[in-house]
Amino acid sequence: MTQHERTTYQGPLSGIKVLDFSRILSGPYASMVLADLGAEIIKVEPVEKGDETRNFPPFIGGMSHYYIALNRCKKSIALDLKSPEGVQIAKDLAAQSDIVLENFRPGVMDRLGLGYETLKAVNEKLIYCSITGFGKNSPHADKPAFDIVAQALSGIMSINCEPGQAPNKLGIPMGDMAGSIFSLFGVLAALHERNVTGHGRHVEIAMLDSLIALQGYLSQIYFVTGESPKPVGTQHPSIVPYGSFPTKDGHVIVACLTERFWHNFARCLGRDDLIEDPRFALYEARLANRDQLEPILHERMTRDSTVYWLDRLTQFDVPNAPILSIGEALEQQHVADHQLVEEVSHLEIGAMKVVRGPIKFDGRGAVPATAPSLLGENTLEVLRDALGYSEEKVDQLRRRAVIGGRTAVKDPI
Repeated sequence: MTQHERTTYQGPLSGIKVLDFSRILSGPYASMVLADLGAEIIKVEPVEKGDETRNFPPFIGGMSHYYIALNRCKKSIALDLKSPEGVQIAKDLAAQSDIVLENFRPGVMDRLGLGYETLKAVNEKLIYCSITGFGKNSPHADKPAFDIVAQALSGIMSINCEPGQAPNKLGIPMGDMAGSIFSLFGVLAALHERNVTGHGRHVEIAMLDSLIALQGYLSQIYFVTGESPKPVGTQHPSIVPYGSFPTKDGHVIVACLTERFWHNFARCLGRDDLIEDPRFALYEARLANRDQLEPILHERMTRDSTVYWLDRLTQFDVPNAPILSIGEALEQQHVADHQLVEEVSHLEIGAMKVVRGPIKFDGRGAVPATAPSLLGENTLEVLRDALGYSEEKVDQLRRRAVIGGRTAVKDPI
């Protein structure tokens, strides 16, 4: 793609407008992906402090790393949704939007006067997406939902540890992100349906449901055997050998998902005899005799370095990888070749790096990124351009604290 094509590329969702009431992570991640795909995102934030994540350290130039990570490519409007005028502004914006996204507890948006039925009455084509922790019909419905709570209730934490160790949460906030990811599936499906029927839809996603849906074969192990899978650390519950293996100076990942890869691995180790050994010849035998096989593998691999094994495993066509730190992962050549990191210019901070979305269309990645907005940075722009408000009216609303942020170029907040 040429530089001109890159800077003028609008994305497949160009023209789609999203009114985003969500905050923290489940929701903001989804709206950021929609922005990557070309949608216009208007993020509604509380007047005084904005999205809670604006206050999470560490900071750069006063802006939170957390907020930066989840809120590029969005416009920020600061509204007091407890005031009649603020609610009316939100309704007027919803009337012009294709998608509304929110992640409050069940019933909160209804109490604000911004629930699905209310907004549907002013825009029958509206796709209204609600992300909650547990859904409105759950016995947990009124409990606060955080990623670690959803992980604990999903069963995932119980297997995320080495055998005999304390349960641990996943290193990434998968409960929040799963809710966001499944909400995207629902929203995009509803957009397709609307093209056929002309009507919107209420899309409802629960974080806990999303995590349980992601269990894949782990759920089937329970259904098939009647027993919950046990923790195996980096190993696999039903495939051997698979996981992290010690070397002379570290660890390396080996993943023998098929018999061919197991044969390649045995030959790589110089242990062709293991292929014919009845204890290890087939999947079920290796699984049953894991405790006998793994010491043999460890003893051989700890004789040589990680670099040696990465080279040799590759020569023998055995799936392998080094275990990189976050920094090493971001600096690897793959990331550069795929242009996954982009530098954007922030109004106050200057240059900053952000991670781009991974989806490509005809070789094109996400639309060019813009820096996360200051709180209410786009309030004047949105009210003037979308709703036709004069600067005088905007200033009046600001003086009454109905809105926050910038009211004019000469008047930064």
